[in-house]
Amino acid sequence: MKYFFDTSVLVAAICVDHVHHAPSQAAYLSATKNSSGCAAHSLAEVYATLTRLPGKQRMTCQQALLFVDDIRKRLTIVALDEDEYWLAITESVAEEIIGGTIYDALIARCALKARATIIYTWNLTHFRRLRSEIAKSVATP
Repeated sequence: MKYFFDTSVLVAAICVDHVHHAPSQAAYLSATKNSSGCAAHSLAEVYATLTRLPGKQRMTCQQALLFVDDIRKRLTIVALDEDEYWLAITESVAEEIIGGTIYDALIARCALKARATIIYTWNLTHFRRLRSEIAKSVATP
């Protein structure tokens, strides 16, 4: 697998008013199950974000579900088992990762599991704080 999508890119791909919409949408629309994936956890993050956006950008549950379903159809969904979760957490402790960056570490662990060569994200600083093999593979679309 070549490309792995962080939640930040998936949300930007659907939100037309997002500052990074155009490049995110282009990357997303060119993705296929053979070439691209995302973490199973990102499905919930996308849903949560889209249904809590401010004002007119906020989607209904049904609208958000349609996009999450499209993600499922377009990308390979990668999940971690119990041991892989534990490994991601213990590695994060060793790197002194705190707070919500643990979720980026889980997404990165999924990208490693999928053997992705590029992790698309708009949260470059979060991912670059992780292990060097992850940090060198992050990029924006």
